[in-house]
Amino acid sequence: MARMLAVLLLLAAHAAASASAGVTSPYRRSLQMLPDMPLDADVFRPPAGYNAPEQVHITQGDLTGRAMTVSWLTPKHAGSNVVRYGLTADNLNLTAEGTVRRYTWGGTYQSPYIHHATLTDLDHSTVYHYAVGHDYTVRSFSFKTPPKSGPDVPFKFGLIGDLGQTFHSNDTVTHYEANGGDAVLFIGDLSYADDHPGHDNNRWDSWARFVERSVAYQPWIWTAGNHEIDYAPEIGETVPFKPFTNRYPTPFRASNSTEPLWYSVKMASAHVIMLSSYSSYGKYTPQWTWLQDELKRVDRTTTPWLIVCVHSPWYNTNDYHYMEGETMRVQFERWLVDAKVDLVLSGHVHSYERFHRVSNVVYDIDNGKATPKFNASAPLYVNIGDGGNTEGLANSFRSPQPDYSALREASYGHATLEIKNRTHAYYEWHRNQDGVKVVADKAWFTNRYYMPTDTN
Repeated sequence: MARMLAVLLLLAAHAAASASAGVTSPYRRSLQMLPDMPLDADVFRPPAGYNAPEQVHITQGDLTGRAMTVSWLTPKHAGSNVVRYGLTADNLNLTAEGTVRRYTWGGTYQSPYIHHATLTDLDHSTVYHYAVGHDYTVRSFSFKTPPKSGPDVPFKFGLIGDLGQTFHSNDTVTHYEANGGDAVLFIGDLSYADDHPGHDNNRWDSWARFVERSVAYQPWIWTAGNHEIDYAPEIGETVPFKPFTNRYPTPFRASNSTEPLWYSVKMASAHVIMLSSYSSYGKYTPQWTWLQDELKRVDRTTTPWLIVCVHSPWYNTNDYHYMEGETMRVQFERWLVDAKVDLVLSGHVHSYERFHRVSNVVYDIDNGKATPKFNASAPLYVNIGDGGNTEGLANSFRSPQPDYSALREASYGHATLEIKNRTHAYYEWHRNQDGVKVVADKAWFTNRYYMPTDTN
């Protein structure tokens, strides 16, 4: 009886905290840093066959979802640049000719042959089968194109950030595969190759083999993080983002961007904007100019859900990377509030945190109004830098927890966003320590354009 009373008192205290200043989860797991999985791990194993295509991945190849860019690497020879594709696996009657490139790194590494080919004029909501490697070993895959944009078109996004290639990372991908989605919004920090001596680019290869089981079959939409910069003048590498941009193309030109690190795509009822925390964004810079124009191009009657992905969070109550995104927030937050952006997704901080709708747009240096305020026109902010990287969890949350932080927890995991129609979307966060179907956090989001309810 005493034990039951203690449990009830604990639950009551938890509920009281939830009703006031948010929740810092009491859930605890080992905070020990894990090394990357060894290079002979089965998830890194190259496919069988001479010069077999490997590291196969796809991303949306245009603005509207009628093109898909297929990328793959071949280890021995360039081989064929052709992707054969069609509506059935036994009738690949269409072809797309791609390009091939290689790059060197640090005087000791030369990449495999990197191929990119864009399949165009695809039909929406259609399964396509495709094959690569036609001169030597052929490998076959399939994908489904997103539906045509419309205000009530349902779609489910997987949300993953700061993944890396540890055993935790493997858990994250396994859990995401079990929960399912139509595409992944990847919020930056892919391979963590730069955490290895000399920015060991073999770890770019191993990471791409590891995630092939998902990204070869559905598009992952890329946001660049700090671990993609790969700036290493000590070994003669002074071109930022060199491995990332060689390996992972984006459809930036389709959204009138001048650089592959900031761009947008439309998928079903969502207009998704990717920003670069580590490129210039001051007034009059290319990224500043592009975002200003891009927000004017958004048509909420066709794509009512407006989502922004940016690696470094603008709101964060963890000591790790605290206020690193502040200058970008000051530059762009007013635009996002005025545009009624629904959701801002970030990573970088290796923990999970979901915020209420707040803004800090009234603050300037003189007036001292530096505390974020609840704002029904503001985006929801979610930090999901919890994918499983080798650097460990960020468990130093600031105290007291501010009222605009709804839930925070130092755990690895992933999230999903399931858009139901023009007014409602259902959000879930799954921690890796639980069973694959267990939901650790959930919320209904209402659309800022069609149903701007006060959800705080």
